Order: sequence, then C-alpha cells, then structure tokens
Amino acid sequence: MAVVVIMPKQGQSVESCIITELKKKKGDTVQKGDILFSYETDKASFEEESPTEGRVLECFYGEGDEVPVLENMMIIGQPGEDISSLLAGREALQEKEEEIIPAISGHFPGNAQEPVTASLTGEVSGEGSSSVPQNIQLGTSPVSPRARKLAEKNAVDTSALSGSGPKGRIVEKDIQAVLQGRPKMTPLAKKLVAEEGLLPQSSGTGLAGTARAADLSVPLNSVYGKDYEDRKISNMRKIIARSMHASLQNSAQLTHHLGADARRMLALRKKVKAMLEEGQIDINITLNDMVCFSVIKALKKFPNVNTHFLGDSIRYFNKIHLGLAVDTDRGLMVPVVRNADDLSITGLARQFKEIAATCRNGSVNPDILSPEAGSFTVSNLGNYGVEMFTPVINLPQSAILGVNTIVPRPKDIGDGVYAFVPFIGLSLTYDHRSLDGGEATRFLKQIAVEIENLELDV
Repeated sequence: MAVVVIMPKQGQSVESCIITELKKKKGDTVQKGDILFSYETDKASFEEESPTEGRVLECFYGEGDEVPVLENMMIIGQPGEDISSLLAGREALQEKEEEIIPAISGHFPGNAQEPVTASLTGEVSGEGSSSVPQNIQLGTSPVSPRARKLAEKNAVDTSALSGSGPKGRIVEKDIQAVLQGRPKMTPLAKKLVAEEGLLPQSSGTGLAGTARAADLSVPLNSVYGKDYEDRKISNMRKIIARSMHASLQNSAQLTHHLGADARRMLALRKKVKAMLEEGQIDINITLNDMVCFSVIKALKKFPNVNTHFLGDSIRYFNKIHLGLAVDTDRGLMVPVVRNADDLSITGLARQFKEIAATCRNGSVNPDILSPEAGSFTVSNLGNYGVEMFTPVINLPQSAILGVNTIVPRPKDIGDGVYAFVPFIGLSLTYDHRSLDGGEATRFLKQIAVEIENLELDV
C-alpha cells in the first residue's frame, strides 16, 4: 500500500521548510531508512528518512521550494500501484489555481500544425498576423489568469519578469510590483509601450504625474545599462528582517552605555587558561562566559529585568533563561540556555559551547531559538573590536545586553594617581514601556559591580 511522506513539523514556531536537496526522485527505488530529501527551517537543517521500501511514485516539490509543514511531499509505493485517490485532491487544486497560457514559440493544444503567438490583448493568432505587438509579449514562464489580465491592461512585459509563485509562476503581485514603480500612463503612452517597447520615467509631466507619450524613453541596454544584480533573500534573512523591524516598530527602546573595570576578569582568565593547560579543568572558560555569569547574578537582584512585556501585563520569570547571540554562516541565531541560574560557571560555559556548535552545524532545536523561550539575551561583539553598539531587543523580552571590546581608559587608582586601566564596554537596550531609566541604569551598574568582584568556583 502506498505511503505518503509529509513535510515534518520541526518545533512549534516553524510553519514551512526549504527543500535543500532531493536525494530520491520520482522513479527511484528506496529502502526503509534511506534519506529521501534534506530540508532546512529558518535556523536548522534536517534529513528525512524513508518510512518504507518501494519506489518513489510521485514527488510534489523540488529543490529550493518552500513547503508548508505537514504538506504531502512524496508518495512511495510499488511499481504500477494505483495512487489516483491520493492525487485527486491535489490535481483538483492545481487545475483551479494554475491556468498556464501557451508559450510564444509553442503550439496551441488541439492543433499540432499551426504555431501561435499570444498578444497582450489576449488574442491568439496564427503566422502572419499583424495584430500581435512585436515588442511586448508573454514570456515562457507560466502566468496566472489574474496576472495576465492585469499585464494586458497596463502593457506590462512579462517576458522579463521572474515569478514569485510556485515553480516560477508569475502571479498578480508580481505585476503589481512593476506598476508600483512606474506612474500612470495616458492611453497613447500605453500604446507606445506595447508597440515600441518604450518605458515611462519615474514621474510623468501630465496631470497628477501621469506619464504622457513625451515622457517615454528607450529602455537601457541589457548588457551595459544595468550594473547591479537582484538576489532573493534567504528564508532565514526574511525571519531576521521581520523580527528586527517588528522589535523597533513595536517598542520604546533606549540604550545606556557603561564601562566595567576588567582587571579582575582578565586575571581570572589567565588563571583558568593555566588550569586548562594543566588538566585541572576540562572546559575553556572565556571572558564571555564570565560576563554572562555576572549577568545572571545581576538578574537575580533585579527581577523586573528578567521579564516579558506583553502589552497589558508583564510576565515575571522565576528562573533565568539566558539567550546568547551566535553568529553563523546562515545568519544570527539566539539559542537559549534554560534555568541558567542553576549552573556553575563551568556548566554555563559547557552549555554555551554545545548550543553554539549545534547552531553552526544546523542541528539546533528550533524551540530554543524562539524569543519567547528566553527571559534575557546577551550579544557579544567584543571579539570584533566593537567599542559601542545598540543591540536590538528580542521581543517580548524587556532588555538585552551588548558586550563590547576591552579598551584602556584612565582611572584614579588612589592618592590622585591616574593610570590606564582595561575597561569592558556594556550596552544595555531596554524597553522603556517595561522598565524606567533609573532601574535600567542601576541594573547595568550592578552588572559592572559583579564583573569587578567576580569569584569563580572551579
């Protein structure tokens, strides 16, 4: 009996996945446990194994396609097995959604002898017809009926467009995107656009900015007139962009900057490096681990910071779930160490290294990447030499700490004597709806105090 393979749901927040590689295609023989395809969420990569042996009778998506979770991906069965009942619902949906017009160089169904062309007026004519515009024509990419109608009405050349629909299909929003970038046109201007391939300027000289015939120009040379390339952004970049925009758009963010004397922390760092080399400890404790350990201590004393602002209420956490920003080849990820306040400095360091490794190799659990999973976040750019920056809050969290590089600054070391002392920069961004400036400042100062008086039990 044929088996339907669906796109798995990886984590509660994942709605779709991208197919990165098809290991098995239609017609291939598979054994139980064979890898059928690999896929990625906005953060992690996975492989799907075959639940049975047989042959791939149907494959609904290809490499690069974005597939909704729990959607049918493949059908595996025995050669010659009837799967019409499994295909019926999908074929009905495709017939309703996809009406593809004949290609310009193709043949009209039902007449294999006479080549046809499709004009933007919607007419289909045989060879020698003079009713087809020579410069504006429908390309070989499939075009939805609504998109075709809108393109015909506004003299939009679809042959140069890249469709955003399934399998590169040009849909209505692709035509609307073109129309948003150009002014309205007079009837004569539209005719010239269709017949001579002219293009309107960014704004017309007619009434209310309407483009007249005099406002049209010859399109740029396709070889030398374009010195840029448009590339579609990754699914992960879309998620990051959406989150950052929402954070700045929907909160009242303010950043305070402060430096902490790093002499004690640097001395402890030398001590633990020596202990690691001598085999007294088995985990490398970094400066970032020490800063995060200090942050946890400060959060215990300022529970109002360890919160989520929910609009009409504030959620106070009894435990500290610390998020750590991790830079990967696929973009920034913020995995969360839950119950971080229960860990020793060595336990915290070990947890950070483990989740950072899973982020970079693509095997991280999506559930620990959700902003809701953490109660506070630390982002460290000190390794890059950044002296000051403004981190963006992972909403609905109330605050985020940015850690900067260590720089020497003058300090009174007693008896009016000044010396250059290493200071580590700290940048706290907080949601002013959730926290007042005074409390945020006191919390930031407490972090500095914890750093300057750090004790490690290793």
